[in-house]
Amino acid sequence: MGLIGIAVCGGESSRMGRDKSSLIYHQKSQYEHVADLLSGFCEKTIISCNQDQLSVLETEYEKMVDLPHYAHIGPIGALLTAFQSFPNHDFLFTGCDYPLLGETDISHFLNAIQEDSVAAAFYNSDEKYEPLLAWYAAKVGSRLSGHFESGDRSLQSFLRNVNAQKFLPEAENVMQSIDTPEDFARITELLKQKNNG
Repeated sequence: MGLIGIAVCGGESSRMGRDKSSLIYHQKSQYEHVADLLSGFCEKTIISCNQDQLSVLETEYEKMVDLPHYAHIGPIGALLTAFQSFPNHDFLFTGCDYPLLGETDISHFLNAIQEDSVAAAFYNSDEKYEPLLAWYAAKVGSRLSGHFESGDRSLQSFLRNVNAQKFLPEAENVMQSIDTPEDFARITELLKQKNNG
């Protein structure tokens, strides 16, 4: 059961005012940067996008649109689509709005996953999981499907229900999601200083 990386970029980006996955922090569009990060750890990497992004995102990576049954319901739709499209695989499920996430963070996360875990996710100081910085085992797919069919579309509550392993990264800011133009300007400046430093 090989690991498949899913770079998730199908969100609405309403607060940003433009597609967050196409913002550039690291010399390339963020969806491409995240896919490149994941490809170092996964046997296959896929970009999960919405119908509008399908023709716009330029990439060598395979693209995956949510199945009709799971369309327009948020990240859980992308994960359910992945389980249905690629059965018997584990998934490294990563959002495109974490520009401070690096290779080392992913490596530490994957190495920390215990053998008996069915899911694991980064865990923040608000005592919440980051469902878009997470690993989901193949065997948890049917439980996710049941969770959705019961009317619950929250990956946060799903991770709680399955008692997912909590991963506390060395730096809290790797979990910082960039959602507004002000955030984007601040993080771009921070990265510029870091690279010049």
